[in-house]
Amino acid sequence: QVQLVESGGGLVQAGDSLRLSCAASGRTFSTNAMAWFRQAPGKEREFVAGINWRGDFTQYAKSAKGRFTISRDNTKNTEYLQMSSLKPEDTAVYYCAIDSGSAAIRGITANLYFYWGQGTQVTVSS
Repeated sequence: QVQLVESGGGLVQAGDSLRLSCAASGRTFSTNAMAWFRQAPGKEREFVAGINWRGDFTQYAKSAKGRFTISRDNTKNTEYLQMSSLKPEDTAVYYCAIDSGSAAIRGITANLYFYWGQGTQVTVSS
């Protein structure tokens, strides 16, 4: 049974940093694209960042570019999201996701990603 478990969320102040982790189990995802999404209250789930299977190509939402860094460690079946210069508008539940059908980033819509974690809350106070 595949499981994705996020960790690292919490309550921080504006300007602080956080590092989210997503550990996958149940199968190996070293040949699959991975991503992070987030969902704020009353809003749709939105793409934050994606990474290809080798970790040498990444894609970011405008809101994340320059502040967030996505990475992965295929030996640990884990992906990460390093977030810096956090803003109150970054407050959301953050989800990791895996595209079961592609090694490359196919797009930014949630329906491209088959496996999802349960989410971790990130709250940024002003």
